[in-house]
Amino acid sequence: MRVAYLVNRYPAVSHSFIRREIAGVEAAGVDVLRFSIRPPDASLPDAADRAELDRTTVILGQPKSALLCAAAKMALARPGRFLGALKAAIAMGQGRPKIALRHLIYLVEACWLARALAGVDRLHAHFGTNPAAVARLVHLLSGIPYSFTVHGPEEFDAPGALDLPAKIVDAAQVVAISDFGRSQLMRWTKPAQWQKLNVVRCGIDEGFASAPPAPPVSAAELCCVARLSAQKGLPLLIEAAAALRARGVPFHLTLVGDGEMRKEIEAAIADHGLGEIIAITGYLDAAGVRARLLASRAMVLPSFAEGLPVVIMEALALRVPVVTTAIAGVPELVDASCGWVVPAGSIEALCDAMAAALAADPADLRAMGEVGRARVLARHDARANGAAMAELFRA
Repeated sequence: MRVAYLVNRYPAVSHSFIRREIAGVEAAGVDVLRFSIRPPDASLPDAADRAELDRTTVILGQPKSALLCAAAKMALARPGRFLGALKAAIAMGQGRPKIALRHLIYLVEACWLARALAGVDRLHAHFGTNPAAVARLVHLLSGIPYSFTVHGPEEFDAPGALDLPAKIVDAAQVVAISDFGRSQLMRWTKPAQWQKLNVVRCGIDEGFASAPPAPPVSAAELCCVARLSAQKGLPLLIEAAAALRARGVPFHLTLVGDGEMRKEIEAAIADHGLGEIIAITGYLDAAGVRARLLASRAMVLPSFAEGLPVVIMEALALRVPVVTTAIAGVPELVDASCGWVVPAGSIEALCDAMAAALAADPADLRAMGEVGRARVLARHDARANGAAMAELFRA
């Protein structure tokens, strides 16, 4: 069986879970082609991500003339299908000129991709945003079945604007990464469609799953591994760190990641006089992330909106408890037996949880980490979950 994967940007630092899923699907005997709508990240610290570059075809890396020529040939060769796809693209534009124009561009991309998918049995998109829109248009143009994985929170923030119900209706299958995610898809579909909604969880890197136990951490060290973006709640973390210092609690916090809010976060750290307490490393490869997690008593992630963060799985797999927020699919993995789950947006609750992690006996932290590790290994094995995706494709 031949399956094509479509992602908005691949490979990417924040999309390593897709790489692991593809590897699991291939290990299950499926031939996988990789397509990225936009060029991949300019900086890829992980060698495994860089290895995907030569295996990935970038749609917007093609000459504009080739894309437009593909659209013209599709309109001439399959006028009925082209008209149907054009109507769907306009409908997804919802009468708003800028959005409609964007979907007409998606149609051009879909025409090129449909011609490139000769011999492909299934097109699978990650994210219910523009990749799912392009995949749906490819299906309407070519008849190739498509499916897509919904992660959140973007899809759940604006399901109507993304025309998520129509994408689900035309899809062969839709995948959520958590039970919470599946419930949100159920909100936007009729019960007759629920049978096509599946849960396949994200898998962790083998380096985390096979990591041997490290000595319990006694140092007052915490870390946060996250993209420096609004949904991760990092300004709140800075406020909580300032409150923790005001209580006289000694600690150090490392932020692992980068993103559009870096300057804003650096300014907040400086404004609170936390320069000697909080450090930002930028993006690290998988080995660097493991090292930072293993040097920490707990991993802190105060997100406002999520699907189910892979970094929580990675921390628990390394036997590191987590401090995180009670949102989306997080409570399906984290509870008091392996971490601290606090209300999103509460500085006081976040500060209390961080203080509790810093005051806990290292042996108790290790026991919590063991509970979390067992849970992660049972639910988030990349190879097993890739095999589950392969079975969905074959079905």
